[in-house]
Amino acid sequence: MTTTVLGYPRIGSDRELKRACESYWKGDIPAAELDSVTSWLRRTTWQTLREAGIDAIPSNTFSNYDHVLDTAVLFDLVPARFATIGAAADTDDREAELRRYFAMARGADAAPPLEMTKWFDTNYHYLVPELTPHTRPRLAGRKPLSEYVQAKGLGIETRPVLVGPLTLLMLAKPGAEAPEGWQPLELLDDLVACYGELLDQLAAAGVSWVQFDEPILVTDAGQAALQELERAYSRLGGATQRPSIAVMTYFGTVGAQALDIFKQMPIEGVGLDFTTPETRSDLVRVSGLGGKTLFAGVVDGRNVWRADIPATLATLSSLLGLAGEVVVSTSCSLLHVPIDLARETELDPVLRERLAFARQKLDEVGLLGRAMAGDATAENELERARARAAQPTPKSFIDSRVRARLESLGGKDARPDYAQRSKEEIAKLPLLPTTTIGSFPQTSKVRSARAAHRAGRIDDQEYERRMRAEIDRVIALQEDIGLDVLVHGEPERNDMVQYFAERLDGYATTKHGWVQSYGSRYVRPPILYGDVSRPSPITVGWSTYAQSRTDKPVKGMLTGPVTMLAWSFVRDDQPLGDTARQVALALRDEVTDLERAGIRHIQVDEAALRELLPLREKEHSDYLEWAVGSFRIATSGVADSTVIHSHMCYSEFGRIVSAIDSLDADVTSVEAARSHMELVDDLAAAGYRRGIGPGVYDIHSPRVPSVAEIETSLRAALNGVEAARLWVNPDCGLKTRSYADIEPALRNMVEATRRVRAELGAR
Repeated sequence: MTTTVLGYPRIGSDRELKRACESYWKGDIPAAELDSVTSWLRRTTWQTLREAGIDAIPSNTFSNYDHVLDTAVLFDLVPARFATIGAAADTDDREAELRRYFAMARGADAAPPLEMTKWFDTNYHYLVPELTPHTRPRLAGRKPLSEYVQAKGLGIETRPVLVGPLTLLMLAKPGAEAPEGWQPLELLDDLVACYGELLDQLAAAGVSWVQFDEPILVTDAGQAALQELERAYSRLGGATQRPSIAVMTYFGTVGAQALDIFKQMPIEGVGLDFTTPETRSDLVRVSGLGGKTLFAGVVDGRNVWRADIPATLATLSSLLGLAGEVVVSTSCSLLHVPIDLARETELDPVLRERLAFARQKLDEVGLLGRAMAGDATAENELERARARAAQPTPKSFIDSRVRARLESLGGKDARPDYAQRSKEEIAKLPLLPTTTIGSFPQTSKVRSARAAHRAGRIDDQEYERRMRAEIDRVIALQEDIGLDVLVHGEPERNDMVQYFAERLDGYATTKHGWVQSYGSRYVRPPILYGDVSRPSPITVGWSTYAQSRTDKPVKGMLTGPVTMLAWSFVRDDQPLGDTARQVALALRDEVTDLERAGIRHIQVDEAALRELLPLREKEHSDYLEWAVGSFRIATSGVADSTVIHSHMCYSEFGRIVSAIDSLDADVTSVEAARSHMELVDDLAAAGYRRGIGPGVYDIHSPRVPSVAEIETSLRAALNGVEAARLWVNPDCGLKTRSYADIEPALRNMVEATRRVRAELGAR
């Protein structure tokens, strides 16, 4: 029995990729130096996998920014606005290639970047390809081949990995020039021909296996496209000289119908996610996969808990005979977990013993493979794994007071009906109120102060003095720009989830547990291991200080319960809904304390509400019930005159407009700039009647939008939202930008708003 993984973190153990990319963007290093760093990162990953005893090693899982973008560029799926970027006469081919690549991700001059959204129900963001009937796919690059050759030169045989053609097209969107009703899937035959050409090249280079990732098959949309799946792989599998093909699925079950098609298709391998209970019964119903190789995803690639080795061995044993060969694998790429638990020496040993990061998951995969092969050297490790699996939940993870309080809350999760609430705080504001989402740029001074405080080089009093000075600066800047509802800028916060996790019981945080969110944006998801409570107020002091520095309203800023779960590694010993309600109860205390302190606008961000929506529609209602309910627990303890805001970003909202309404927030701000105000039509169609702030410019690009560009966005929003309910704000928080980016952008936003207000007044 052999072993593999579907991918590995590409950021480097010390975030080498982030530093190299950001240095390149600043012009501090040339393309050749960036390439040198990335070559070293790939080599290090392959060697790590080989040293861990992984038999079948993947390649082409590395990316400078995003693997979906890499695949789009590989097949020349490049919108026309990027065609000439980097084409200057004095620019070499590699420099031109990189400039165009990063322009698609980050924007350049007058070329806005590609839209960005979540990779299925994870916190990883991918760039959305834009296609039209005029798009002509062609094999335009050599990245999969080049990385295979690099590994081969090290004596390491690898399996090139690509996003499969069905998933690539179904995640793409029609470009602005595409006629109504046209869908990217209409390019399937042309794109499959390009994949076929790539297979020819890989076969000529000696590649034995190729991995095509088709996670779209675990969604309802993918289930409706099984005919296209069969057509694509019948064509790819029908080639006479090609590598063996493995089609990998993950993040859920594909269903019996898809498995039956897999069984008949001319491919050699299928990857299935066995961290969910449905797949095994599906396999039994179709009597397995015949002689095909089954890549059994039994080690969870998305969470950090140790595998239950005895139970996993039982699962693997049950699969024998349902396929020609069973390969022990992770359920998905390990891109979604931190790299190495060995560096987390400050974690509670009781908790640490229950965790496995990417490097430890390699050991789990290896142990399972050796145990299934009857290797006697695995027996001591198996005995330790059995002992761990038999341990009960530690008493320190359970808080009976939290459970009793939540039970006693009952139905106290409703405010007066929105139509009957007092609107006096909103009535004090001008038409089209301007605001921001919360965070302001984290300057080097701010980060240095936080680091010095954490290291004990400055005391609490000096740290508070520095943070207050930064708040003073941010408040003064917002008043000078002319914003209507201000924020304190969050200089004290390292991350919108981690900051709260560090101050809530039931959470643990890491020092080095970085995970890529998008591009060079990495986060350290905290670990929610036990019952959650709030020992003391968290934000009240900062918010009240900021409010004391201005006569304008200042929003209190909190992260909502669903987002606290979505961007954490969450305990798996109770339903998610129960955990969300515990977090909500802790946040409820913070919300009511902010109100008592005189804060009249309180924003509870639920950036991940759409992200956690299950991939199958049949599971939506149960999820939305507890997700909406937890938000209402957090926010329903205030007076009806207090304005509750929420924020959501980088997700497709059309399918959950009714849930957004059910949150019962007075104002909701959402991402809308990269998607060109598409949400506005959804809101209008659903009869949404609350305050809404569709983002008028994209903060994830360094571009500064012009006044005219923002005016255009505002007028587009007014086509679906009446002026009395429309708020004006950027897409997201400003933490990752510089003041050189955001100050002119905010001034342009305020000026555009002034012009539109004047026009409305004239009418």
